[in-house]
Parts: sequence; C-alpha cells; structure tokens
Amino acid sequence: MLTSQPISVGIIVNPASGTDIRRLIALGTVFGAQEKINIVQRVLTGLEAMRVDQIYLMPDALGLSRQALSKLPKSLAGLRDKTSLLDMSIENSPADSIVAAQTMRELGVGCIIVLGGDGTNRVVAKGCGDVPILPLSSGTNNVVPYLVEGTVAGFAAGFVARFPDTLGRVAYRSKRLQISRNGYASDHALVDIAVVVGQAVASRAVWEADTFHQIILTRGEPNTTGVSSLGGLLKPLSPKEPGGLFLQLGEPKVCRLQAPIAPGLIRQFNIEETRDLAEGDTVTVGGQRLVLALDGEREIILGPDESAQITLRTDGPLLVDVSLALAEVARQGFFVDWSNGHHQ
Repeated sequence: MLTSQPISVGIIVNPASGTDIRRLIALGTVFGAQEKINIVQRVLTGLEAMRVDQIYLMPDALGLSRQALSKLPKSLAGLRDKTSLLDMSIENSPADSIVAAQTMRELGVGCIIVLGGDGTNRVVAKGCGDVPILPLSSGTNNVVPYLVEGTVAGFAAGFVARFPDTLGRVAYRSKRLQISRNGYASDHALVDIAVVVGQAVASRAVWEADTFHQIILTRGEPNTTGVSSLGGLLKPLSPKEPGGLFLQLGEPKVCRLQAPIAPGLIRQFNIEETRDLAEGDTVTVGGQRLVLALDGEREIILGPDESAQITLRTDGPLLVDVSLALAEVARQGFFVDWSNGHHQ
C-alpha cells in the first residue's frame, strides 16, 4: 500500500569512516572524501528515480554532504529542491550521527541510508528507533554494511520508504549485545565485543592478537574481516539466525585459529573455550584491567575492580536487506512500462 505521507529518506555520512590505523598497519586503503561524495550523489539519483519527495542529509565537518549536493550536474538540479541539510550543530564526533538519526526519525523518514562501517551503524542505531537502516560500506570493519552500488541502494531505500508495508519481507531485526554496568544499560554493539587486556585507548582500533581475552559475537561469517571473522571461520553464524557465540582466548585447548583481523592482516588466535549463547544469556567480564572494543573500536575501560554484563538481545535496529528489497522492486515492476509491449 502506498503511504499517504510525504515519502522521505535520510542520509548519514560519517566523514571519519575508513580512515583508522588498521588501514595503515594492514593492507587496506583509506576510503577518501571524494568517493563518499560520489556515492551520496549516486544514492540521490536512485532516490530521485524512486520519486522520493524529501531527502535529508546530515551536515558534517568536512562538508561532504554539502559538496555532494552543490556538485550535482545541471540535469539533476531539481534534486536540490527536495534535498536539505539538517539544522543541527556539528560536534565532529559520534554524537552527530546519533542526533541526526533522532532528528530524521522525528521528521518521519521511511529509511536512513548510512555511509560508514560497523561503528557508525552502532551509533546510528542509538537514535533511529524503528526507522529501518540501509547500511552502505565505507568503513574499515564492514560486517553490517553492504558493498553495493549507491544508485541501487537509493532504489532500495526509496522503495522501503514508499512501501513501508513490505518491511516484513525486505528487512530484518538485528541482534545486539547490550552492556550493563552497575545495573544500568550503558552501551551496545551490533556485531561483536572484544575484551582486550590493557587500558590504552589512544588508538581505538583493535588488532593485536595477544591482547584479546574474550570475544562475544552476534554473528560470524567466513567472508568478512575483523573480530567477527573468528566466529565465521570457527563456527559460522548468520545475522538472521538466533543466538550468539562466546570465545575464550588463552590456551589452545580447542584450537589455534588464523583469522583476518584487518584487510590483509592475518593473525593466529588460541581458542581456549567456545560457548553458544541464546537470547537473554549474559556474560560477565572483569577482574583485571580490560578494555571493551565495540564493533572494532575501544570504547569502555574497566578497572581491576570493575565488571560489566553483556547480554545477547534481539531488539536491535531494523536492517534493510538490499537484495530482497530490489527483488521486490522487480516483482512489482516499478520501472517497467508495458504500454508498448506484452506482459510476459
């Protein structure tokens, strides 16, 4: 059923995604500003083709969204009339993405396209509520985001916004790992939490194999890099399957496992114990100086007398499955004109 409300979509671009130290110490390349601008422009053309009424862009410190809009070719000048930057202050921090997601939700967008990695989608999930996210890959850890052409991503997001009644067929509810301290929920991760020994957070990324103490996963796919690849290569778990996985590192009582912890960077890990997790299961970590890395980035420091509880939940954000959404576009013949032919 076609919604009677104006059809709107939001776009959040993380200007810092794809530039962390793992790109330098491994064999990755920096995801540059110009490529992000080009992707946004291609997304805009897809949204225009889906006849989206209003598009909202998050402003950013590098002016990526503003440049994407100002540099549109003359043939797409009409897009500027339906596209606007959110009126919000810029802190040049993850808080920008949270505020943008909250604002877009309040404006009634039907979908939020996110350009970033796992960490970007983690923070967007804090503000988007039940607005579905379509995550596009432009980060270092890209387990949640899709590596898909921006034009067809615009098709998919525009379709979801135009036909919200199809969400049950083209989106799924993400699992997440809720972190509680002193009885209060303090943060979450969508893919993985790596418990690493030490307190250094100067570099937020994690890659040193000998510092890993425990790993908790919502998913593990063998075709990814990063922390979750350990689960993918040992005991694969898809994002739509129930349950999670706990890995204890230390002595190689289960196995020694080689995994790509970053692009072109393979390390060996000693797996001491594995345990399946069901919805609601809780893992308590602590007892020494530890840092919790959420979706690849060090975020929470625990002192030797502190602990945290990590619980597997199934109430994460709605994530659009691009392939399923595009299959619906084709099934409904959205771009097909049969007036001069015969419907096969």
